[in-house]
Amino acid sequence: MDNDDQRKHKPQVEIEGLRTSHISIHNEPTSTENEHSEQALSTDGSTSVDRQTLTEASDPIPSLPSEKTGDSTPVVTKKPSLTRQILALAIPTLGATIAQPLFLTIDSAMVGHLGAEKIAGMSLAMIIINTVYGMSIFLAYSTTAETAQAMGAGNERRARELGVHAMWLAAIIGVSLALLLAICGIPLLHALGAAPEIMPYAQSFLFASLPGLAASLITMAATGVLRGMKDTTTPLIAAGAGAALNVGLNAFLIYGINLGIVGSGIGTSIVSTIMAISLVIILARPAHTLGVSLRPSLTGIRQSARIGGPLLARSVAIRLAFLTSIWSATAISVNGLAAYQVVMSAWQIPLFLLDSLAIASQTLVGFAIGSGDRSQLRTLLRTLSWWGIFAGIIIGALTAALSPWIPSFFVSEAVVRNMAIPAVIVNAVFFPAQSHAFLLDGVLIGAGRGASLAKAAFLNLAILLPALWLFSLARPALTETQAVAVLIGLVTGLYMLTRALTNSWITWFSPKHALIPRHEDGAQSAE
Repeated sequence: MDNDDQRKHKPQVEIEGLRTSHISIHNEPTSTENEHSEQALSTDGSTSVDRQTLTEASDPIPSLPSEKTGDSTPVVTKKPSLTRQILALAIPTLGATIAQPLFLTIDSAMVGHLGAEKIAGMSLAMIIINTVYGMSIFLAYSTTAETAQAMGAGNERRARELGVHAMWLAAIIGVSLALLLAICGIPLLHALGAAPEIMPYAQSFLFASLPGLAASLITMAATGVLRGMKDTTTPLIAAGAGAALNVGLNAFLIYGINLGIVGSGIGTSIVSTIMAISLVIILARPAHTLGVSLRPSLTGIRQSARIGGPLLARSVAIRLAFLTSIWSATAISVNGLAAYQVVMSAWQIPLFLLDSLAIASQTLVGFAIGSGDRSQLRTLLRTLSWWGIFAGIIIGALTAALSPWIPSFFVSEAVVRNMAIPAVIVNAVFFPAQSHAFLLDGVLIGAGRGASLAKAAFLNLAILLPALWLFSLARPALTETQAVAVLIGLVTGLYMLTRALTNSWITWFSPKHALIPRHEDGAQSAE
């Protein structure tokens, strides 16, 4: 049954900005695993927006294409282009993404003025805290996808329910991890090699930060809900206000009342709690108005955990990949490790941009799938893919052009700078593949392909690990500069290229999970 036939049998829920007649790129019909006209497109192993959800959709998405004037004459409202939709979501997301590491950097600078031992202790504790945050990012990603699909189906009530379940799950995970770290924190610090002179400071900062852990995870989940509703401005405001408040409060606690490094941890915990409460209130009021229960639901929490589990596994695999690369860099030399870290630090800056585009992709793809409009999904995915490639080409070209100067922003030693320059150029060559991989990450997360992404992540890891082993064998024959360049080529080149290829396979070629099967695309083009 083609799209025209489907429209005869099923009313269409029109999404803001996702009507193909208002998009400059020619649309073509798509095919997915489940082609039931009465339900949204399915995800891995489950359908987040099911038949009941669609029939219950009593609240259509705002800004429908036609409105009635007083004389009952339909007025067609022109929808924003797909490019504008992407930018409208990505730009605020970029701001929020930058705000968080920025105020952590300011925190570090404040503590750094207290002495080397204190900043060293804080840095060691932050390894544990950042690992927890990184592993918990699935709370935002899975929530964005599920909420967007529900909104795309026109069921805001279901979207609000998913948000409530996700925030309760975040609270449970946060409290559990805080208790676990309270028990195991000191052994973990010892395992990381905490020297006796910095141990008291690492311990103090870690324990002072634990009260805000659950709040931080709730903020992640709430941010995911808002992004799924195409609201990236509220998370930006929350992140910006939180960053400003964190700087002021930490300055008062660290220097004003002389709490030192403990003050930094307490201040961050307080700000995290305020942000979480603010976002919960913002989300709770309309949920209550729609009749959504704000009490924890064991069934709903289990569903959120089941949906987010594969993305958690994916995060573990990615973390392992980069941890093993650090071990390989450590074996080169002290200067080699420093050069490697310079390149990786410089790499993180454009990744903020790619992350924001990927998050925009999550939302738009989720809306398209929730609406059941496969034709629009096809247009969206092809557009996002080209965005990824072009963004990578531009970033890569700029990185290569600026390669003689980029290391100078991160290190002053000439030997380290010169060692890093060839590695920066190697990284620049692979930016198109990296960008494509990131954009398709967002596409597949938005489509609910968490299980497929998890499998792909471990496959990518299985390819990287033997390559790093071979690198360890060849390293004695290489100069330090060559070794750093080769290692960067393996991590940001080979590893990211395999991610791009596996993501492309899932998106277009997989017999079971392809969002846009290539044979149907070719058949449609022939028509």
